[in-house]
Amino acid sequence: MRVAYDLTALHDPRTGIGAFTGELLTRLARHDNLDLIGYSASWRGRHDVASLAPPGVDVATRPMAAQPLRQVWRRVDWPPITWWTGAVDLVHGPNFVVPPGDGAVELMTVHDLTFVHYPELCKRDVLQFPGLIERALRRGAHVHAVSDFVGREVVDVFGVSDDRVHVVPNGVDPIVPGDARRGRTAAGGDRLILAVGTIEPRKDYPLLIAAFDEIASTDAEVRLVIAGQDGWGVAAFDAALQSARHRDRVVRLGFVSDETRADLLAAASVFAYPSRYEGFGLPPLEAMSAGVPVVATRTGALPEVLGDAARFVEPGDRDDLAGALDDLLRGDEELVARGRTRASAYSWDACADGVVELYDRLC
Repeated sequence: MRVAYDLTALHDPRTGIGAFTGELLTRLARHDNLDLIGYSASWRGRHDVASLAPPGVDVATRPMAAQPLRQVWRRVDWPPITWWTGAVDLVHGPNFVVPPGDGAVELMTVHDLTFVHYPELCKRDVLQFPGLIERALRRGAHVHAVSDFVGREVVDVFGVSDDRVHVVPNGVDPIVPGDARRGRTAAGGDRLILAVGTIEPRKDYPLLIAAFDEIASTDAEVRLVIAGQDGWGVAAFDAALQSARHRDRVVRLGFVSDETRADLLAAASVFAYPSRYEGFGLPPLEAMSAGVPVVATRTGALPEVLGDAARFVEPGDRDDLAGALDDLLRGDEELVARGRTRASAYSWDACADGVVELYDRLC
Protein backbone atom coordinates (compact mmCIF):
# COMPACT_ATOMS: atom_id res chain seq x y z
CA MET A 1 0.00 0.00 0.00
CA ARG A 2 1.46 3.36 -1.03
CA VAL A 3 0.69 6.08 1.53
CA ALA A 4 1.41 9.81 1.35
CA TYR A 5 2.03 11.26 4.83
CA ASP A 6 2.25 14.92 5.82
CA LEU A 7 5.58 15.83 7.51
CA THR A 8 4.84 19.55 7.94
CA ALA A 9 4.49 19.43 11.75
CA LEU A 10 8.01 18.00 12.04
CA HIS A 11 9.63 21.31 11.11
CA ASP A 12 8.92 22.65 14.61
CA PRO A 13 9.99 21.34 18.05
CA ARG A 14 8.28 18.00 18.58
CA THR A 15 5.66 18.78 21.15
CA GLY A 16 1.95 18.00 20.86
CA ILE A 17 1.00 17.34 17.24
CA GLY A 18 4.65 17.31 16.21
CA ALA A 19 5.30 14.51 18.70
CA PHE A 20 2.27 12.59 17.42
CA THR A 21 3.32 13.02 13.78
CA GLY A 22 6.89 11.86 14.42
CA GLU A 23 6.14 8.98 16.80
CA LEU A 24 3.48 7.56 14.50
CA LEU A 25 5.60 7.92 11.36
CA THR A 26 8.61 6.21 12.96
CA ARG A 27 6.48 3.16 13.72
CA LEU A 28 4.61 3.15 10.42
CA ALA A 29 7.99 2.94 8.70
CA ARG A 30 8.55 -0.44 10.38
CA HIS A 31 5.52 -1.99 8.66
CA ASP A 32 6.64 -3.91 5.60
CA ASN A 33 3.24 -3.64 3.91
CA LEU A 34 3.50 0.16 3.66
CA ASP A 35 5.34 2.17 1.02
CA LEU A 36 5.51 5.62 2.61
CA ILE A 37 6.21 8.92 0.90
CA GLY A 38 6.38 12.06 3.00
CA TYR A 39 5.50 15.56 1.86
CA SER A 40 5.65 18.97 3.54
CA ALA A 41 3.46 22.00 2.91
CA SER A 42 6.04 24.49 4.14
CA TRP A 43 7.74 26.98 1.85
CA ARG A 44 10.00 28.09 4.71
CA GLY A 45 11.12 24.51 5.33
CA ARG A 46 11.31 23.40 1.71
CA HIS A 47 15.06 22.76 1.87
CA ASP A 48 14.82 20.65 5.02
CA VAL A 49 12.14 18.14 4.02
CA ALA A 50 14.52 15.27 3.29
CA SER A 51 15.92 15.40 6.83
CA LEU A 52 12.51 15.02 8.49
CA ALA A 53 11.71 11.43 7.55
CA PRO A 54 13.06 8.30 9.26
CA PRO A 55 14.80 5.54 7.28
CA GLY A 56 12.46 3.70 4.97
CA VAL A 57 10.34 6.75 4.09
CA ASP A 58 10.71 8.42 0.69
CA VAL A 59 10.27 12.18 0.50
CA ALA A 60 8.65 14.39 -2.13
CA THR A 61 11.00 17.36 -2.44
CA ARG A 62 9.06 19.51 -4.89
CA PRO A 63 8.19 22.66 -2.84
CA MET A 64 4.72 23.27 -1.45
CA ALA A 65 3.50 26.54 0.07
CA ALA A 66 0.97 26.00 2.86
CA GLN A 67 -1.01 29.24 2.86
CA PRO A 68 -1.72 29.50 -0.89
CA LEU A 69 -2.58 25.79 -1.04
CA ARG A 70 -4.92 25.99 1.93
CA GLN A 71 -6.74 28.95 0.43
CA VAL A 72 -7.28 26.95 -2.76
CA TRP A 73 -8.15 23.66 -1.02
CA ARG A 74 -10.89 25.38 0.99
CA ARG A 75 -12.66 26.18 -2.28
CA VAL A 76 -11.78 23.53 -4.88
CA ASP A 77 -10.48 19.96 -4.92
CA TRP A 78 -7.29 20.88 -6.73
CA PRO A 79 -4.32 20.52 -6.98
CA PRO A 80 -4.15 16.90 -5.81
CA ILE A 81 -1.33 15.58 -3.65
CA THR A 82 -0.28 13.34 -6.55
CA TRP A 83 1.34 16.39 -8.17
CA TRP A 84 4.04 16.00 -5.54
CA THR A 85 3.96 12.32 -4.57
CA GLY A 86 2.83 10.46 -7.64
CA ALA A 87 0.01 7.94 -7.44
CA VAL A 88 -0.88 6.75 -3.93
CA ASP A 89 -3.55 4.52 -2.39
CA LEU A 90 -4.10 6.72 0.68
CA VAL A 91 -3.09 10.19 1.85
CA HIS A 92 -2.91 10.87 5.59
CA GLY A 93 -2.90 14.37 7.03
CA PRO A 94 -1.89 13.94 10.71
CA ASN A 95 -2.49 17.62 11.47
CA PHE A 96 -6.16 18.30 10.53
CA VAL A 97 -5.50 19.03 6.83
CA VAL A 98 -5.71 16.40 4.10
CA PRO A 99 -5.22 17.45 0.47
CA PRO A 100 -7.29 16.15 -2.46
CA GLY A 101 -6.23 12.57 -3.11
CA ASP A 102 -6.93 12.27 -6.85
CA GLY A 103 -8.89 9.06 -6.23
CA ALA A 104 -6.87 7.93 -3.22
CA VAL A 105 -8.50 7.43 0.17
CA GLU A 106 -8.20 10.61 2.25
CA LEU A 107 -7.70 10.44 6.02
CA MET A 108 -7.23 13.39 8.38
CA THR A 109 -6.35 13.21 12.06
CA VAL A 110 -8.42 15.56 14.22
CA HIS A 111 -6.86 16.20 17.62
CA ASP A 112 -9.46 18.56 19.07
CA LEU A 113 -11.99 21.20 18.06
CA THR A 114 -10.53 24.19 19.86
CA PHE A 115 -11.11 26.29 16.74
CA VAL A 116 -14.86 25.59 17.02
CA HIS A 117 -15.35 26.05 20.76
CA TYR A 118 -12.68 28.66 21.52
CA PRO A 119 -11.81 30.52 18.30
CA GLU A 120 -10.50 33.40 20.41
CA LEU A 121 -7.72 31.07 21.60
CA CYS A 122 -6.54 30.23 18.07
CA LYS A 123 -4.09 31.71 15.62
CA ARG A 124 -5.32 32.75 12.19
CA ASP A 125 -4.00 29.68 10.36
CA VAL A 126 -5.79 27.35 12.81
CA LEU A 127 -9.07 29.15 12.10
CA GLN A 128 -8.79 27.82 8.52
CA PHE A 129 -9.26 24.24 9.74
CA PRO A 130 -13.10 24.14 9.83
CA GLY A 131 -13.36 25.09 6.15
CA LEU A 132 -10.63 22.63 5.16
CA ILE A 133 -12.25 19.83 7.17
CA GLU A 134 -15.69 20.53 5.71
CA ARG A 135 -14.32 20.55 2.17
CA ALA A 136 -12.48 17.27 2.71
CA LEU A 137 -15.58 15.66 4.22
CA ARG A 138 -17.59 16.67 1.14
CA ARG A 139 -14.99 14.80 -0.94
CA GLY A 140 -15.61 11.71 1.17
CA ALA A 141 -12.58 11.95 3.47
CA HIS A 142 -12.43 9.91 6.66
CA VAL A 143 -11.47 11.18 10.13
CA HIS A 144 -9.03 9.62 12.56
CA ALA A 145 -9.95 10.89 16.04
CA VAL A 146 -7.49 10.55 18.92
CA SER A 147 -10.21 9.96 21.54
CA ASP A 148 -13.85 8.95 21.73
CA PHE A 149 -14.57 12.48 22.95
CA VAL A 150 -13.12 14.04 19.78
CA GLY A 151 -14.86 11.47 17.60
CA ARG A 152 -18.25 12.36 19.07
CA GLU A 153 -17.54 16.07 18.64
CA VAL A 154 -16.65 15.62 14.96
CA VAL A 155 -19.92 13.77 14.32
CA ASP A 156 -21.94 16.42 16.17
CA VAL A 157 -20.22 19.52 14.79
CA PHE A 158 -19.66 18.51 11.17
CA GLY A 159 -22.70 16.26 10.73
CA VAL A 160 -20.65 13.41 9.30
CA SER A 161 -21.85 9.84 9.72
CA ASP A 162 -20.10 7.98 12.52
CA ASP A 163 -18.93 5.23 10.12
CA ARG A 164 -16.47 7.77 8.68
CA VAL A 165 -14.99 8.66 12.07
CA HIS A 166 -12.46 6.18 13.46
CA VAL A 167 -10.95 6.35 16.95
CA VAL A 168 -7.36 5.25 17.53
CA PRO A 169 -5.89 6.70 20.76
CA ASN A 170 -2.48 8.31 20.97
CA GLY A 171 0.38 6.52 22.65
CA VAL A 172 2.82 7.58 25.32
CA ASP A 173 6.45 6.60 25.68
CA PRO A 174 7.44 5.68 29.23
CA ILE A 175 9.74 8.39 30.53
CA VAL A 176 13.30 7.21 30.97
CA PRO A 177 14.10 7.74 34.67
CA GLY A 178 15.69 11.15 35.16
CA ASP A 179 18.09 12.56 37.71
CA ALA A 180 16.11 14.26 40.47
CA ARG A 181 19.20 16.13 41.67
CA ARG A 182 19.67 17.72 38.25
CA GLY A 183 15.95 18.50 38.12
CA ARG A 184 16.08 20.27 41.48
CA THR A 185 19.13 22.21 40.33
CA ALA A 186 17.33 23.37 37.18
CA ALA A 187 14.34 24.43 39.29
CA GLY A 188 16.39 26.04 42.03
CA GLY A 189 14.55 24.20 44.81
CA ASP A 190 13.42 20.87 46.22
CA ARG A 191 9.58 21.10 46.30
CA LEU A 192 8.26 21.49 42.78
CA ILE A 193 4.93 21.91 41.06
CA LEU A 194 5.70 21.15 37.41
CA ALA A 195 3.83 22.10 34.23
CA VAL A 196 5.02 21.10 30.75
CA GLY A 197 3.57 22.49 27.54
CA THR A 198 3.62 25.37 25.09
CA ILE A 199 2.70 28.73 26.62
CA GLU A 200 -0.59 29.57 24.93
CA PRO A 201 -4.06 30.66 26.11
CA ARG A 202 -5.67 27.20 26.08
CA LYS A 203 -3.26 25.90 28.74
CA ASP A 204 -4.42 28.62 31.19
CA TYR A 205 -1.07 29.21 32.84
CA PRO A 206 -2.27 32.53 34.31
CA LEU A 207 -4.72 30.50 36.43
CA LEU A 208 -1.89 28.17 37.48
CA ILE A 209 0.27 31.12 38.53
CA ALA A 210 -2.61 32.54 40.57
CA ALA A 211 -3.20 29.17 42.26
CA PHE A 212 0.51 28.81 42.98
CA ASP A 213 0.58 32.29 44.48
CA GLU A 214 -2.10 31.18 46.92
CA ILE A 215 -0.13 28.05 47.92
CA ALA A 216 3.18 29.90 48.14
CA SER A 217 1.79 32.34 50.70
CA THR A 218 1.77 29.53 53.30
CA ASP A 219 4.53 27.29 51.88
CA ALA A 220 7.90 29.01 51.81
CA GLU A 221 9.70 26.20 49.95
CA VAL A 222 7.44 25.32 47.03
CA ARG A 223 8.34 26.46 43.52
CA LEU A 224 6.39 26.45 40.25
CA VAL A 225 8.34 25.30 37.18
CA ILE A 226 6.88 25.84 33.71
CA ALA A 227 8.74 24.15 30.85
CA GLY A 228 7.46 24.98 27.39
CA GLN A 229 8.24 27.08 24.37
CA ASP A 230 6.49 30.38 23.78
CA GLY A 231 3.42 29.97 21.63
CA TRP A 232 1.15 32.94 21.17
CA GLY A 233 -0.71 35.08 23.67
CA VAL A 234 2.38 35.15 25.90
CA ALA A 235 1.49 38.67 27.09
CA ALA A 236 -1.24 37.26 29.37
CA PHE A 237 1.26 34.87 30.90
CA ASP A 238 3.76 37.69 31.47
CA ALA A 239 1.09 39.90 33.03
CA ALA A 240 0.03 37.14 35.42
CA LEU A 241 3.63 36.53 36.39
CA GLN A 242 4.36 40.19 37.01
CA SER A 243 1.31 40.54 39.26
CA ALA A 244 2.16 37.43 41.32
CA ARG A 245 3.38 38.14 44.85
CA HIS A 246 5.71 35.14 44.75
CA ARG A 247 6.95 35.49 41.18
CA ASP A 248 10.52 34.98 42.39
CA ARG A 249 9.60 31.31 42.90
CA VAL A 250 8.11 30.84 39.42
CA VAL A 251 10.73 29.31 37.12
CA ARG A 252 10.15 29.65 33.39
CA LEU A 253 12.49 27.35 31.49
CA GLY A 254 11.27 27.53 27.91
CA PHE A 255 11.54 24.47 25.68
CA VAL A 256 13.56 21.70 27.33
CA SER A 257 15.23 18.54 26.02
CA ASP A 258 13.81 15.08 26.71
CA GLU A 259 16.62 14.55 29.23
CA THR A 260 15.86 17.74 31.15
CA ARG A 261 12.13 16.98 31.11
CA ALA A 262 12.87 13.55 32.63
CA ASP A 263 15.02 15.21 35.31
CA LEU A 264 12.25 17.68 36.15
CA LEU A 265 9.68 14.89 36.39
CA ALA A 266 12.00 12.94 38.68
CA ALA A 267 12.19 15.98 40.97
CA ALA A 268 8.54 17.06 40.80
CA SER A 269 6.13 16.59 43.70
CA VAL A 270 3.05 17.16 41.56
CA PHE A 271 2.23 17.78 37.89
CA ALA A 272 -0.28 20.51 36.98
CA TYR A 273 -2.39 20.48 33.82
CA PRO A 274 -5.00 23.27 34.09
CA SER A 275 -6.01 23.26 30.41
CA ARG A 276 -9.31 24.84 29.41
CA TYR A 277 -9.96 22.18 26.75
CA GLU A 278 -8.11 19.06 25.49
CA GLY A 279 -8.66 16.44 22.83
CA PHE A 280 -6.29 13.96 24.47
CA GLY A 281 -3.60 14.97 27.00
CA LEU A 282 -0.10 13.54 26.47
CA PRO A 283 1.82 15.55 29.12
CA PRO A 284 -0.18 14.26 32.11
CA LEU A 285 0.16 10.67 30.87
CA GLU A 286 3.92 11.16 30.61
CA ALA A 287 3.96 12.48 34.17
CA MET A 288 2.00 9.44 35.33
CA SER A 289 4.46 7.12 33.63
CA ALA A 290 7.23 8.86 35.60
CA GLY A 291 5.40 8.34 38.90
CA VAL A 292 4.25 11.95 39.44
CA PRO A 293 0.71 12.57 40.76
CA VAL A 294 -1.37 14.68 38.38
CA VAL A 295 -3.88 17.47 38.88
CA ALA A 296 -5.90 18.09 35.72
CA THR A 297 -9.02 19.98 34.73
CA ARG A 298 -12.27 18.10 34.19
CA THR A 299 -12.61 19.11 30.57
CA GLY A 300 -12.58 17.69 27.06
CA ALA A 301 -11.07 14.22 26.74
CA LEU A 302 -9.05 14.40 29.97
CA PRO A 303 -11.53 12.40 32.11
CA GLU A 304 -11.67 9.73 29.38
CA VAL A 305 -7.91 9.50 28.94
CA LEU A 306 -6.76 9.89 32.56
CA GLY A 307 -9.60 7.91 34.14
CA ASP A 308 -9.33 7.46 37.90
CA ALA A 309 -5.60 8.18 37.90
CA ALA A 310 -5.72 11.99 38.23
CA ARG A 311 -7.11 14.49 40.71
CA PHE A 312 -9.66 16.52 38.75
CA VAL A 313 -10.60 20.16 39.28
CA GLU A 314 -13.04 22.48 37.56
CA PRO A 315 -11.60 24.56 34.69
CA GLY A 316 -11.00 28.18 35.64
CA ASP A 317 -11.42 27.60 39.39
CA ARG A 318 -8.32 28.98 41.12
CA ASP A 319 -9.25 27.81 44.61
CA ASP A 320 -10.11 24.29 43.44
CA LEU A 321 -6.77 24.07 41.63
CA ALA A 322 -4.80 25.47 44.54
CA GLY A 323 -6.45 23.08 46.99
CA ALA A 324 -5.75 20.01 44.86
CA LEU A 325 -2.12 20.98 44.26
CA ASP A 326 -1.59 21.67 47.94
CA ASP A 327 -3.03 18.26 48.85
CA LEU A 328 -0.83 16.37 46.39
CA LEU A 329 2.31 18.20 47.46
CA ARG A 330 2.02 15.96 50.53
CA GLY A 331 2.05 12.86 48.33
CA ASP A 332 -0.49 10.22 47.27
CA GLU A 333 1.05 6.80 46.61
CA GLU A 334 -2.25 5.26 45.60
CA LEU A 335 -2.77 7.91 42.91
CA VAL A 336 0.81 7.41 41.70
CA ALA A 337 0.24 3.66 41.34
CA ARG A 338 -2.99 4.19 39.42
CA GLY A 339 -1.19 6.70 37.21
CA ARG A 340 1.54 4.24 36.25
CA THR A 341 -1.08 1.63 35.40
CA ARG A 342 -3.10 4.12 33.36
CA ALA A 343 -0.10 5.34 31.36
CA SER A 344 0.98 1.77 30.57
CA ALA A 345 -2.33 1.22 28.75
CA TYR A 346 -1.23 3.60 25.95
CA SER A 347 1.65 2.94 23.57
CA TRP A 348 2.78 4.34 20.24
CA ASP A 349 3.20 0.80 18.90
CA ALA A 350 -0.47 0.11 19.59
CA CYS A 351 -1.39 3.47 18.03
CA ALA A 352 0.56 2.64 14.86
CA ASP A 353 -0.93 -0.86 14.67
CA GLY A 354 -4.40 0.65 14.96
CA VAL A 355 -3.68 3.19 12.23
CA VAL A 356 -2.29 0.51 9.89
CA GLU A 357 -5.40 -1.59 10.49
CA LEU A 358 -7.44 1.49 9.62
CA TYR A 359 -5.46 2.02 6.41
CA ASP A 360 -6.12 -1.60 5.43
CA ARG A 361 -9.82 -1.31 6.15
CA LEU A 362 -10.25 1.96 4.23
CA CYS A 363 -8.31 0.75 1.21
